[in-house]
Amino acid sequence: MDFLAALAILLVTAKSIEWLVERVEIHPIIAHVLTGITLGPFVLGLIEPTSELSVLAEFGLIMMMLYMGLTSNFSAIAQNTKKAVMVAVLGVAFSFILGFATVEFFGKSTSAAIFVGVTLGNTAIEVTSSILVKERVKREISSILMGAAFVDDILAVYLIGIITAMTKGSLDARSLGILTIKIFLFIAIILLISELVFKRSHWFYSIVKNLNVFFTFTLILTFSLAIIAEKVGLNQIIGAYLAGLTISRLRERKDPLVVTRIKLNELIEDLQVVLTEFFIPLFFIYVGLMFNPPLASISLALIGTLYLAAVLGKLIGCGLGSRLFGLSWKDSILVGIGMGGRGSLDLAILTFGLNTGLIDQTIFASVIVVSMMTALTTPLFFKTYIKRAKA
Repeated sequence: MDFLAALAILLVTAKSIEWLVERVEIHPIIAHVLTGITLGPFVLGLIEPTSELSVLAEFGLIMMMLYMGLTSNFSAIAQNTKKAVMVAVLGVAFSFILGFATVEFFGKSTSAAIFVGVTLGNTAIEVTSSILVKERVKREISSILMGAAFVDDILAVYLIGIITAMTKGSLDARSLGILTIKIFLFIAIILLISELVFKRSHWFYSIVKNLNVFFTFTLILTFSLAIIAEKVGLNQIIGAYLAGLTISRLRERKDPLVVTRIKLNELIEDLQVVLTEFFIPLFFIYVGLMFNPPLASISLALIGTLYLAAVLGKLIGCGLGSRLFGLSWKDSILVGIGMGGRGSLDLAILTFGLNTGLIDQTIFASVIVVSMMTALTTPLFFKTYIKRAKA
Protein backbone atom coordinates (compact mmCIF):
# COMPACT_ATOMS: atom_id res chain seq x y z
CA MET A 1 0.00 0.00 0.00
CA ASP A 2 1.15 3.54 -0.75
CA PHE A 3 2.85 5.19 2.26
CA LEU A 4 0.58 8.25 2.43
CA ALA A 5 -2.54 6.12 2.03
CA ALA A 6 -1.38 3.78 4.80
CA LEU A 7 -0.59 6.75 7.04
CA ALA A 8 -4.01 8.29 6.47
CA ILE A 9 -5.85 5.01 7.12
CA LEU A 10 -3.88 4.36 10.32
CA LEU A 11 -4.45 7.83 11.76
CA VAL A 12 -8.13 8.06 10.85
CA THR A 13 -8.81 4.59 12.28
CA ALA A 14 -6.81 5.29 15.44
CA LYS A 15 -8.53 8.60 16.16
CA SER A 16 -11.96 7.10 15.45
CA ILE A 17 -11.36 4.23 17.90
CA GLU A 18 -9.89 6.72 20.39
CA TRP A 19 -13.07 8.80 20.22
CA LEU A 20 -15.18 5.69 20.92
CA VAL A 21 -13.12 4.34 23.84
CA GLU A 22 -12.71 7.74 25.52
CA ARG A 23 -16.49 7.83 25.97
CA VAL A 24 -16.12 4.89 28.36
CA GLU A 25 -12.97 6.41 29.94
CA ILE A 26 -10.44 4.04 28.34
CA HIS A 27 -6.94 5.45 27.80
CA PRO A 28 -6.26 6.46 24.15
CA ILE A 29 -2.99 4.49 24.10
CA ILE A 30 -5.08 1.32 23.99
CA ALA A 31 -6.97 2.58 20.93
CA HIS A 32 -3.73 3.35 19.10
CA VAL A 33 -2.10 -0.02 19.83
CA LEU A 34 -5.30 -1.86 18.88
CA THR A 35 -5.34 0.00 15.55
CA GLY A 36 -1.88 -1.30 14.72
CA ILE A 37 -2.71 -4.84 15.85
CA THR A 38 -5.96 -4.90 13.82
CA LEU A 39 -4.67 -3.37 10.58
CA GLY A 40 -1.21 -4.91 10.85
CA PRO A 41 0.12 -8.40 10.05
CA PHE A 42 -1.42 -10.05 13.14
CA VAL A 43 -5.10 -9.62 12.17
CA LEU A 44 -6.02 -8.12 8.77
CA GLY A 45 -2.55 -7.74 7.26
CA LEU A 46 -3.49 -4.55 5.39
CA ILE A 47 -0.47 -2.50 6.46
CA GLU A 48 3.12 -3.58 7.14
CA PRO A 49 5.52 -1.87 9.62
CA THR A 50 7.66 -0.23 6.91
CA SER A 51 10.92 1.70 7.35
CA GLU A 52 9.11 5.00 6.64
CA LEU A 53 6.63 4.35 9.45
CA SER A 54 9.54 3.27 11.66
CA VAL A 55 11.26 6.65 11.19
CA LEU A 56 8.07 8.55 12.05
CA ALA A 57 7.51 6.29 15.08
CA GLU A 58 11.06 6.90 16.32
CA PHE A 59 10.60 10.65 15.95
CA GLY A 60 7.26 10.32 17.76
CA LEU A 61 8.98 8.45 20.59
CA ILE A 62 11.57 11.18 21.07
CA MET A 63 8.88 13.87 21.04
CA MET A 64 6.76 11.83 23.45
CA MET A 65 9.67 11.66 25.91
CA LEU A 66 10.14 15.42 25.55
CA TYR A 67 6.45 15.93 26.34
CA MET A 68 6.64 13.60 29.36
CA GLY A 69 9.55 15.64 30.67
CA LEU A 70 7.77 18.95 30.07
CA THR A 71 4.68 17.79 31.96
CA SER A 72 6.65 16.32 34.89
CA ASN A 73 6.63 18.34 38.08
CA PHE A 74 10.20 18.36 39.38
CA SER A 75 9.18 19.99 42.66
CA ALA A 76 6.43 17.40 43.39
CA ILE A 77 8.94 14.99 44.85
CA ALA A 78 10.27 17.66 47.23
CA GLN A 79 7.01 17.68 49.18
CA ASN A 80 7.42 14.10 50.39
CA THR A 81 10.94 13.23 49.22
CA LYS A 82 11.78 10.29 51.46
CA LYS A 83 8.33 8.72 51.18
CA ALA A 84 8.22 9.07 47.39
CA VAL A 85 11.71 7.59 46.96
CA MET A 86 10.99 4.66 49.28
CA VAL A 87 7.65 3.96 47.60
CA ALA A 88 9.23 4.08 44.12
CA VAL A 89 12.29 1.97 44.98
CA LEU A 90 10.31 -0.80 46.73
CA GLY A 91 7.70 -0.78 43.95
CA VAL A 92 10.39 -1.19 41.29
CA ALA A 93 12.19 -3.86 43.35
CA PHE A 94 9.13 -6.04 43.98
CA SER A 95 7.89 -5.65 40.39
CA PHE A 96 11.32 -6.59 39.07
CA ILE A 97 11.58 -9.66 41.30
CA LEU A 98 8.10 -10.94 40.43
CA GLY A 99 8.47 -10.18 36.72
CA PHE A 100 11.93 -11.80 36.57
CA ALA A 101 10.75 -14.88 38.45
CA THR A 102 7.68 -15.26 36.20
CA VAL A 103 9.67 -15.20 32.95
CA GLU A 104 12.30 -17.56 34.38
CA PHE A 105 9.55 -19.94 35.52
CA PHE A 106 8.18 -20.10 31.98
CA GLY A 107 11.59 -21.14 30.67
CA LYS A 108 12.66 -17.95 28.90
CA SER A 109 16.23 -16.64 28.81
CA THR A 110 17.77 -14.76 31.74
CA SER A 111 18.29 -11.64 29.60
CA ALA A 112 14.58 -11.68 28.68
CA ALA A 113 13.68 -12.13 32.36
CA ILE A 114 15.83 -9.15 33.35
CA PHE A 115 14.30 -7.07 30.57
CA VAL A 116 10.72 -7.89 31.58
CA GLY A 117 11.54 -7.20 35.24
CA VAL A 118 12.84 -3.75 34.30
CA THR A 119 9.81 -3.05 32.09
CA LEU A 120 7.28 -4.01 34.77
CA GLY A 121 9.12 -1.86 37.32
CA ASN A 122 8.00 1.40 35.73
CA THR A 123 4.76 3.21 36.60
CA ALA A 124 3.07 5.21 33.82
CA ILE A 125 2.97 8.77 35.13
CA GLU A 126 0.22 9.62 32.62
CA VAL A 127 -2.05 6.92 34.10
CA THR A 128 -1.32 8.07 37.66
CA SER A 129 -1.95 11.74 36.85
CA SER A 130 -5.21 10.94 35.00
CA ILE A 131 -6.42 9.04 38.08
CA LEU A 132 -5.64 11.97 40.38
CA VAL A 133 -7.45 14.40 38.07
CA LYS A 134 -10.66 12.34 38.32
CA GLU A 135 -10.49 11.15 41.94
CA ARG A 136 -10.23 13.36 45.01
CA VAL A 137 -7.66 12.04 47.46
CA LYS A 138 -5.63 13.45 50.34
CA ARG A 139 -2.92 15.91 49.29
CA GLU A 140 -0.25 13.76 50.95
CA ILE A 141 -1.29 10.70 48.92
CA SER A 142 -1.43 12.63 45.63
CA SER A 143 2.03 14.15 46.21
CA ILE A 144 3.47 10.72 47.12
CA LEU A 145 1.93 9.19 44.00
CA MET A 146 3.25 11.90 41.67
CA GLY A 147 6.63 12.03 43.42
CA ALA A 148 7.01 8.24 43.31
CA ALA A 149 5.98 8.15 39.64
CA PHE A 150 8.63 10.79 38.97
CA VAL A 151 11.31 8.75 40.79
CA ASP A 152 10.11 5.74 38.79
CA ASP A 153 10.93 7.65 35.61
CA ILE A 154 14.44 8.46 36.86
CA LEU A 155 14.98 4.80 37.80
CA ALA A 156 13.68 3.80 34.38
CA VAL A 157 16.22 6.17 32.79
CA TYR A 158 18.99 4.44 34.76
CA LEU A 159 17.76 0.94 33.91
CA ILE A 160 17.36 1.81 30.22
CA GLY A 161 21.03 2.80 30.28
CA ILE A 162 21.92 -0.60 31.71
CA ILE A 163 19.75 -2.37 29.12
CA THR A 164 21.46 -0.38 26.35
CA ALA A 165 24.82 -1.57 27.68
CA MET A 166 23.51 -5.15 27.76
CA THR A 167 22.93 -5.01 24.01
CA LYS A 168 26.57 -4.07 23.44
CA GLY A 169 28.11 -6.89 25.45
CA SER A 170 28.21 -8.47 28.88
CA LEU A 171 28.16 -6.30 31.98
CA ASP A 172 30.80 -7.11 34.60
CA ALA A 173 31.08 -5.35 37.97
CA ARG A 174 33.63 -2.80 36.70
CA SER A 175 31.71 -1.85 33.56
CA LEU A 176 28.44 -1.67 35.53
CA GLY A 177 30.08 0.70 38.01
CA ILE A 178 31.45 2.89 35.21
CA LEU A 179 28.06 2.90 33.49
CA THR A 180 26.30 3.85 36.73
CA ILE A 181 28.69 6.75 37.32
CA LYS A 182 28.29 7.85 33.70
CA ILE A 183 24.49 7.78 33.86
CA PHE A 184 24.18 9.67 37.14
CA LEU A 185 26.90 12.14 36.12
CA PHE A 186 25.03 12.86 32.89
CA ILE A 187 21.74 13.32 34.77
CA ALA A 188 23.42 15.44 37.48
CA ILE A 189 25.06 17.77 34.96
CA ILE A 190 21.79 18.26 33.08
CA LEU A 191 19.87 18.97 36.31
CA LEU A 192 22.61 21.38 37.45
CA ILE A 193 22.31 23.24 34.15
CA SER A 194 18.53 23.30 34.62
CA GLU A 195 19.01 24.87 38.06
CA LEU A 196 21.39 27.57 36.80
CA VAL A 197 19.81 28.33 33.42
CA PHE A 198 16.10 27.58 33.50
CA LYS A 199 15.43 28.41 37.13
CA ARG A 200 17.77 31.35 37.82
CA SER A 201 19.45 32.94 34.79
CA HIS A 202 18.23 36.32 33.52
CA TRP A 203 19.40 36.04 29.90
CA PHE A 204 17.11 33.05 29.25
CA TYR A 205 14.12 35.29 29.89
CA SER A 206 14.54 36.87 26.42
CA ILE A 207 14.26 33.41 24.79
CA VAL A 208 11.13 32.51 26.72
CA LYS A 209 9.31 35.73 25.85
CA ASN A 210 9.28 34.90 22.12
CA LEU A 211 7.29 31.69 21.74
CA ASN A 212 8.70 30.90 18.27
CA VAL A 213 12.27 31.21 19.52
CA PHE A 214 11.37 29.22 22.64
CA PHE A 215 9.84 26.45 20.51
CA THR A 216 12.95 26.28 18.28
CA PHE A 217 15.25 26.28 21.31
CA THR A 218 13.27 23.38 22.81
CA LEU A 219 13.65 21.26 19.66
CA ILE A 220 17.40 22.04 19.42
CA LEU A 221 17.93 21.13 23.07
CA THR A 222 15.90 17.92 22.71
CA PHE A 223 17.84 16.55 19.75
CA SER A 224 21.18 17.78 21.12
CA LEU A 225 20.71 15.93 24.41
CA ALA A 226 19.38 12.87 22.56
CA ILE A 227 22.57 12.79 20.45
CA ILE A 228 24.83 13.40 23.47
CA ALA A 229 23.06 10.64 25.43
CA GLU A 230 23.68 8.22 22.58
CA LYS A 231 27.34 9.28 22.30
CA VAL A 232 28.00 8.55 25.99
CA GLY A 233 26.49 5.08 25.63
CA LEU A 234 22.94 5.73 26.81
CA ASN A 235 19.67 5.79 24.88
CA GLN A 236 18.34 8.73 22.86
CA ILE A 237 15.07 8.82 24.79
CA ILE A 238 17.00 9.56 28.01
CA GLY A 239 18.29 12.81 26.51
CA ALA A 240 14.87 13.74 25.14
CA TYR A 241 13.21 13.16 28.52
CA LEU A 242 15.86 15.19 30.36
CA ALA A 243 15.43 18.04 27.85
CA GLY A 244 11.76 18.28 28.74
CA LEU A 245 12.46 17.90 32.45
CA THR A 246 15.00 20.73 32.51
CA ILE A 247 12.68 23.10 30.65
CA SER A 248 9.83 22.15 33.03
CA ARG A 249 11.82 23.76 35.86
CA LEU A 250 10.68 27.13 34.55
CA ARG A 251 7.69 26.53 36.84
CA GLU A 252 10.03 27.05 39.82
CA ARG A 253 11.34 30.37 38.51
CA LYS A 254 10.59 33.46 40.63
CA ASP A 255 8.73 35.65 38.18
CA PRO A 256 6.35 38.30 39.58
CA LEU A 257 4.63 38.66 36.20
CA VAL A 258 4.38 34.86 35.74
CA VAL A 259 5.54 35.28 32.12
CA THR A 260 7.74 32.17 32.16
CA ARG A 261 4.91 29.93 33.39
CA ILE A 262 2.52 31.37 30.82
CA LYS A 263 5.00 30.80 27.97
CA LEU A 264 5.79 27.29 29.22
CA ASN A 265 2.09 26.46 29.26
CA GLU A 266 1.68 27.91 25.76
CA LEU A 267 4.62 25.80 24.54
CA ILE A 268 3.11 22.66 26.06
CA GLU A 269 -0.31 23.45 24.55
CA ASP A 270 1.18 24.01 21.08
CA LEU A 271 3.23 20.82 21.31
CA GLN A 272 0.29 18.86 22.70
CA VAL A 273 -1.82 19.37 19.58
CA VAL A 274 0.89 18.15 17.20
CA LEU A 275 2.05 15.33 19.45
CA THR A 276 -1.26 13.91 20.68
CA GLU A 277 -2.91 14.11 17.27
CA PHE A 278 -0.04 12.87 15.11
CA PHE A 279 3.38 11.80 16.42
CA ILE A 280 2.49 10.02 19.67
CA PRO A 281 -0.39 8.01 18.11
CA LEU A 282 1.98 6.99 15.30
CA PHE A 283 4.44 5.53 17.79
CA PHE A 284 1.80 3.41 19.53
CA ILE A 285 0.26 2.41 16.19
CA TYR A 286 3.70 1.20 15.11
CA VAL A 287 3.98 -0.81 18.34
CA GLY A 288 0.70 -2.49 17.35
CA LEU A 289 1.95 -3.12 13.81
CA MET A 290 4.98 -4.95 15.23
CA PHE A 291 2.67 -7.16 17.31
CA ASN A 292 2.81 -10.39 15.35
CA PRO A 293 3.47 -13.43 17.56
CA PRO A 294 2.71 -16.95 16.25
CA LEU A 295 -0.72 -17.92 17.58
CA ALA A 296 0.67 -21.17 18.94
CA SER A 297 3.20 -19.28 21.07
CA ILE A 298 0.67 -17.05 22.85
CA SER A 299 0.39 -18.22 26.42
CA LEU A 300 -2.61 -17.02 28.43
CA ALA A 301 -0.94 -18.48 31.52
CA LEU A 302 2.15 -16.30 30.93
CA ILE A 303 0.02 -13.20 30.32
CA GLY A 304 -2.12 -13.84 33.40
CA THR A 305 0.88 -14.51 35.65
CA LEU A 306 2.72 -11.43 34.36
CA TYR A 307 -0.38 -9.33 35.01
CA LEU A 308 -0.53 -10.58 38.60
CA ALA A 309 3.20 -9.87 38.96
CA ALA A 310 2.70 -6.33 37.63
CA VAL A 311 -0.23 -5.56 39.94
CA LEU A 312 1.08 -7.30 43.06
CA GLY A 313 4.62 -5.93 42.61
CA LYS A 314 3.38 -2.35 42.93
CA LEU A 315 0.69 -3.15 45.49
CA ILE A 316 3.11 -4.92 47.85
CA GLY A 317 6.21 -2.78 47.20
CA CYS A 318 4.59 0.67 47.12
CA GLY A 319 2.09 -0.23 49.84
CA LEU A 320 4.89 -1.45 52.12
CA GLY A 321 6.95 1.66 51.38
CA SER A 322 4.02 3.88 52.38
CA ARG A 323 3.35 1.85 55.54
CA LEU A 324 6.98 2.11 56.65
CA PHE A 325 6.59 5.91 56.72
CA GLY A 326 3.52 5.84 58.92
CA LEU A 327 0.62 5.91 56.47
CA SER A 328 -2.42 3.87 57.48
CA TRP A 329 -3.00 0.50 55.84
CA LYS A 330 -5.95 2.00 53.96
CA ASP A 331 -3.85 4.83 52.50
CA SER A 332 -0.90 2.52 51.87
CA ILE A 333 -3.05 0.14 49.82
CA LEU A 334 -4.46 3.12 47.90
CA VAL A 335 -0.90 4.21 47.00
CA GLY A 336 -0.08 0.63 45.94
CA ILE A 337 -3.14 0.52 43.67
CA GLY A 338 -2.48 3.98 42.22
CA MET A 339 1.06 3.03 41.20
CA GLY A 340 -0.11 -0.03 39.26
CA GLY A 341 -0.66 1.49 35.81
CA ARG A 342 1.78 0.90 32.96
CA GLY A 343 1.83 2.79 29.68
CA SER A 344 3.93 4.78 27.25
CA LEU A 345 7.44 4.29 28.67
CA ASP A 346 6.85 0.53 29.00
CA LEU A 347 5.95 0.29 25.33
CA ALA A 348 8.99 2.37 24.39
CA ILE A 349 11.24 -0.01 26.35
CA LEU A 350 9.53 -3.04 24.79
CA THR A 351 10.05 -1.71 21.27
CA PHE A 352 13.73 -1.18 22.03
CA GLY A 353 14.02 -4.72 23.41
CA LEU A 354 12.38 -6.29 20.36
CA ASN A 355 14.52 -4.33 17.90
CA THR A 356 17.75 -5.27 19.69
CA GLY A 357 16.82 -8.95 20.05
CA LEU A 358 16.66 -9.00 23.86
CA ILE A 359 13.11 -10.35 23.72
CA ASP A 360 11.12 -12.33 21.17
CA GLN A 361 7.63 -11.75 19.78
CA THR A 362 6.02 -13.91 22.47
CA ILE A 363 7.43 -11.82 25.34
CA PHE A 364 6.83 -8.58 23.41
CA ALA A 365 3.18 -9.45 22.78
CA SER A 366 2.58 -10.72 26.33
CA VAL A 367 3.93 -7.60 28.05
CA ILE A 368 2.03 -5.31 25.65
CA VAL A 369 -1.20 -7.04 26.66
CA VAL A 370 -0.24 -6.78 30.34
CA SER A 371 0.55 -3.03 30.02
CA MET A 372 -2.80 -2.42 28.34
CA MET A 373 -4.62 -4.44 31.00
CA THR A 374 -3.02 -2.44 33.84
CA ALA A 375 -3.85 0.85 32.10
CA LEU A 376 -7.47 -0.34 31.91
CA THR A 377 -7.87 -1.82 35.38
CA THR A 378 -5.82 0.52 37.61
CA PRO A 379 -8.29 3.47 37.40
CA LEU A 380 -11.18 1.03 38.03
CA PHE A 381 -9.47 -0.56 41.07
CA PHE A 382 -8.57 2.89 42.44
CA LYS A 383 -12.11 4.26 42.07
CA THR A 384 -13.70 1.10 43.54
CA TYR A 385 -11.34 1.05 46.52
CA ILE A 386 -12.02 4.71 47.34
CA LYS A 387 -15.78 4.09 47.30
CA ARG A 388 -15.47 1.05 49.56
CA ALA A 389 -13.12 2.85 51.93
CA LYS A 390 -15.56 5.77 52.25
CA ALA A 391 -18.46 3.34 52.77
